[in-house]
Formats: sequence, structure tokens, C-alpha cells
Amino acid sequence: MAPAGLVWCVAALLVARGRADEHDHTYQDKEEVVLWMNTVGPYHNRQETYKYFSLPFCGGSKKSIDHYHETLGEALQGVELEFSGLDIKFKEDVMQTTYCEKELDKPTRDAFVYAIKNHYWYQMYIDDLPIWGIVGEADENGEDYYLWTYKKLEIGYNGNRIVDVNLTSEGKVKLVPNTKIQMSYSVKWKKSDVKFEDRFDKYLDPSFFQHRIHWFSIFNSFMMVIFLVGLVSMILMRTLRKDYARYSKEEEMDDMDRDLGDEYGWKQVHGDVFRPSSHPLIFSSLIGSGCQIFAVSFIVIIVAMLEDLYTERGSMLSTAIFVYAATSPVNGYFGGSLYARQGGRRWIKQMFIGAFLIPAMVCGTAFFINFIAIYYHASRAIPFGTMVAVCCICFFVILPLNLVGTILGRNLSGQPNFPCRVNAVPRPIPEKKW
Repeated sequence: MAPAGLVWCVAALLVARGRADEHDHTYQDKEEVVLWMNTVGPYHNRQETYKYFSLPFCGGSKKSIDHYHETLGEALQGVELEFSGLDIKFKEDVMQTTYCEKELDKPTRDAFVYAIKNHYWYQMYIDDLPIWGIVGEADENGEDYYLWTYKKLEIGYNGNRIVDVNLTSEGKVKLVPNTKIQMSYSVKWKKSDVKFEDRFDKYLDPSFFQHRIHWFSIFNSFMMVIFLVGLVSMILMRTLRKDYARYSKEEEMDDMDRDLGDEYGWKQVHGDVFRPSSHPLIFSSLIGSGCQIFAVSFIVIIVAMLEDLYTERGSMLSTAIFVYAATSPVNGYFGGSLYARQGGRRWIKQMFIGAFLIPAMVCGTAFFINFIAIYYHASRAIPFGTMVAVCCICFFVILPLNLVGTILGRNLSGQPNFPCRVNAVPRPIPEKKW
């Protein structure tokens, strides 16, 4: 039985390798290519999107395929891929074929008319390449409405990969009540010289920005900024060095020397600059969250420069969430150390507030908007499972890492090391007229 089992395992592996799809972007001849229908919505409000089949479109006769959200960002962005039901095979042309017939009763016609009035457009995907099309158009008088019923697909391939997709909407049919319209499609395959790695270049429109970046000017400005910052820093340090030395020795000075000091302007409050804030818990939490957001922004920008995050749906948002969770020790370190230097004692409470300050604000706002999206049946409504996943990330990833950073911050840099002494009595700030 052992050799037979080994044969079956090898066969299963070969079948798995032979069956390619949009996940590895390689296809064999006459292999199924899935056309996903994503969303539909008004062109002038890109954030208002609904499921494609929320309009009375009809699908093809093929069996439905269940789509799962590959990434967390894809689910949060409201990507709702639905199988079109159209029969498309790799390198196999399809002449104009009717795939369904729709009867224009009053509700159906009213739905299409409303979509055309609001300039609805829809989005589709083939092998992760986005395609856009318009639902229909109205005449100049706005009395007659026409629906595009013919999807003409032209797909470019290079070897065993899809590198280009174009959609042409044809078959303009007038929406007449109590009639039937036929929805059709065609597929034309053509060989392309575009490399698979460069297939997203047309979406980025590189020709528009080609040879427009003046690198010498950017480098010159960058070096000028560095020079000026260094010059100003050097002047300030030479000017303030004596003041720092005198402020650090104020305890050894007698009252006469202290009163005869040449303090004026901002120097009069040097003894109150490092005084603990009136709300150190909130202040330190904001500082820690700000440091974390800066770290997340820097890392995500670097990753976006090195990796093509735009080629996968939701990759940018997924990367930002992962980096935010991974940089939680930065929040705990800077927030916890600042809270300890200000003499805070409730460090556990500060850790919780620092860890959940930004997630609570973002998730609270997003979940509130999500209820509105659910009420209007918008595709941007976040599934309940995704909300649970976000909450689990906050409790089981962000909070423990923030605890580690808080402990390190309190132990490594939790002692006050201010450059000057803090006055025991706060200096009164005179009120000025309005």
C-alpha cells in the first residue's frame, strides 16, 4: 500500500502544479480564465460602490465560484468579487455570444435608468488586472436611455501569462419597457510583447512623467537644506552652551548670582520647560502614538518604493496594518519612557491608552461609517469576521508588543535626564490683553 500511496501523492502534486490560476498568474492553453465582477457605482463619487449584481445584470451559465478575501486590506477596502459566469479559456477566441436575456419590467428598467442618470460605471478583474466600463448613456434631451449590452474583451498574452486586458462596450440598446434585451460578450486573444513585470505600467501612465524629474535640482536642494540645518544648529549650540552650563549649576549659585542673571525672553521660563504636564498620561500616549505613526509612514514608504504594492488588491492597506502592529514597541518605548520621566505611576493605564488610542479612533470612525454602509447595502461594508480580525490584532498583537516596549522604555530611559533644573515653583505667566 505504501508505493500506491506514494504514487497518489505524486499525482496530486502534479495536478496541483498543472492547475494554474490567477494566484500564480500562469495558465495552460484552454485553461479557464475567471472574469470577476467587482463593484458598480457613480463615476463622480468613487467611494460610493455597490455590488455589481445589485443592479439587475445577469450572469453567465457557468457554475459560480466562491471568492475569498486573500488579504485583510482587500476585505477592508470593500472588494466583493463575484463570478461573472462567462466561459473564457486561455488563448481561445470567443465570437459574439449571448450569455443571458433580461426582461425590462418596470423595476428593472427603473434601476437601469437611475444608474444611467447618475453615470454609473463598473469594475471587473481578469488575472488581477482591473477593467472599467460604463453602464449606459442618455441622449442629449435626457428622455431616452441606452444600455451597453455587448462586452468586447481583448486580452494580450506573453507566453503563458496575461499582460493586457481591454474592454470595449458596444451594443447600445434603448431601454423600452416590457421588452427583452440580450447581453453578449466576445473574447479576442492577441500576442503581446509586454513583459509580465511591466503589465501595470499603463495604469501608472509612465509617459506622462517621463524625463520630468530634475534630479540635479532635487539633490542640490537636499544638500542646501542639510547645510543650513547644520549651520543653524552649530550657531544655536555655541550660543546656548554657556546657558546650559549655568542652568546645570544653579543649585550651587547663591541668591545674589541667580538674581543678577541676564535672563530675558524665553530664557525666563527655562526652569519650567521640562515641568511635568498637567495631564502626563494623555500627553505621553500622544507622543508615543505620534512616534509610531512616523515609523509606520517611513517604513511603508520604503516598502512601497522597493515592492510593487499596487499590483495586488489591498496590499498597501495590509502592509500598513502589519507594520503598525509590528511597530507597537515604538509606541510603548517612547510613551512609557516619557511617562516615567514625568513621574507617572499608573503606567499600566498609560500603556492601555497608548496602545488603543489610534486604533480606537480609527476603528470607531470606520465602524460607525460601516453601519451606514450596511444600511445602504454598499460594497464597502466591512464583514463581521473582518471586524473581529481587526479587534484580535489589537488585543493579541498590538497590546503585548506595546507592553514590551513600555517595559523597555521605563527601564532604559525612564529616569529624568533634563539638561537644566526644573524650578520647584512654577513661574507665573502674565496675561496679555486681547
